[in-house]
Amino acid sequence: MTDAAPNFDHVDFDEMFAALCSEVGFCLHDKGQKKVIAALPKGLDAAMKAVLAADGVDEPNAPGDLKKAVRDCLKAHVQPD
Repeated sequence: MTDAAPNFDHVDFDEMFAALCSEVGFCLHDKGQKKVIAALPKGLDAAMKAVLAADGVDEPNAPGDLKKAVRDCLKAHVQPD
C-alpha cells in the first residue's frame, strides 16, 4: 500500500486542516488535530477514522461518500515528494 507511509516532511498541517474545514466541513479543535496527525503514519484510512471520531461521527455508519471526501482531502495534502 503506497499511501500507508507518506512523507510528512513537507506537509502543511494548518493548510490540511483548513481544507478539511472549508471543503468537507470538519473544523477540528487542537486535540482532534493531534489525533489525526498521530494516526497519519498508520495510513489514510486511520487518519480518516480519526477525523470522524474527533468530530463525533460514528465511522461505521457514516456515508461512504463522506469517508471518501475526508480521505481524498487528506491525501491531497499528504503526497510523497
